[in-house]
Amino acid sequence: MLSNKVVDKLRGYRTPFYLYDLDLLRQTLRLVGEACDKYGYKMHYSMKANSDRRVMECVKEAGMGIDCVSGNEVVYAVEMGFDPKEIVFAGVGKRDEEIVYGIEHGIMAFNCESKHEVEIINEIAAGLGKKVDVALRINPDIDSKTEEHITTGKADCKFGISRRELAELFDELPALKYVNVMGLHFHVGSQITDMSVFELLCQEVNKLYAWIVEQGIRIESLDMGGGLGVDYNDPDGQPLPDVEAYFDVFAKNLKIEPHTVVRFELGRAVVAQCGELISKVLYLKVNESGRRVAVIDASMTELIRPAMYNAHHAVENLDGAGRDKDIFTVVGTVCESSDNFAVSEEFPEFRRGDFVTIKTAGAYGASMASTYNMHLLPAAVYSDDL
Repeated sequence: MLSNKVVDKLRGYRTPFYLYDLDLLRQTLRLVGEACDKYGYKMHYSMKANSDRRVMECVKEAGMGIDCVSGNEVVYAVEMGFDPKEIVFAGVGKRDEEIVYGIEHGIMAFNCESKHEVEIINEIAAGLGKKVDVALRINPDIDSKTEEHITTGKADCKFGISRRELAELFDELPALKYVNVMGLHFHVGSQITDMSVFELLCQEVNKLYAWIVEQGIRIESLDMGGGLGVDYNDPDGQPLPDVEAYFDVFAKNLKIEPHTVVRFELGRAVVAQCGELISKVLYLKVNESGRRVAVIDASMTELIRPAMYNAHHAVENLDGAGRDKDIFTVVGTVCESSDNFAVSEEFPEFRRGDFVTIKTAGAYGASMASTYNMHLLPAAVYSDDL
């Protein structure tokens, strides 16, 4: 990770802060772009993973479209100069005014998650006198074999149109004059490392695609979502995602008509490894159970994944070279017992003032930060400026 190479340059910055390796980000974007070109796929970066302006500028330079899940994300993408025709608006709860903005700015499509949503978009579009392209997000009822809070494709979750509602919607479509169903959208979860999950998704998509084509619907776009996982345990050894294996699964298993464009919405796989959360040791103590504890000045307000998902991030003492090792628990400053970054792991001896990095923090780190306990939102430092 970048922090090991530039730690002395970081000491003048107020911790905690995010450190972004923009060279690694550009390398990842090139890798993804080349793989897309090889298979003829289109990529829409999922900006919920990280909407930092400098990160987004790199995505824009790479020529990717944008996947948005809120009206503010759509506005941000438009104002940054992304082509509206490459902006997809997904999400289960779009406000009327957000839909109006998307229609007026001519975005590519709304990914609809219920029959009712399609009906409402038709009503709003009618009021504006415009016909709108929509894609239907269908719940495929697939277990993504990942953390339950980031599983999105099972039958009882909030995402997607059920097959029952889908049949009802197709009966209504002739009366919905202001929507054009041009695509399908699927997403089964995040941080998926088992490629068999995507094989199963392809099988379900093939059946649904064939049935929908039989209903007389021409599918121009097939959005297969994202979900490709990254290596949180060995980020230095695996800094780049295995996009070749990922795309190969779809190339071998999807059975669709040649005119249908296959799209993806990777987020985590693009930005996770380029970001680190840099912190500093405040205090050391031994608790009542005898556990050695290092208190750092980062917390769940800067990186909530460990507290929310019990997610593991590799943690490193950047000043510990040559020191004896011991077992420590590394905790944050927030008044919550779940505010831990490492529990009973081996580290070189910590000392007050040591710089600490929490790795693989480029995705769902800064974008999920909060001001809980009246903490400041974390700043960012970029490799290009060091």
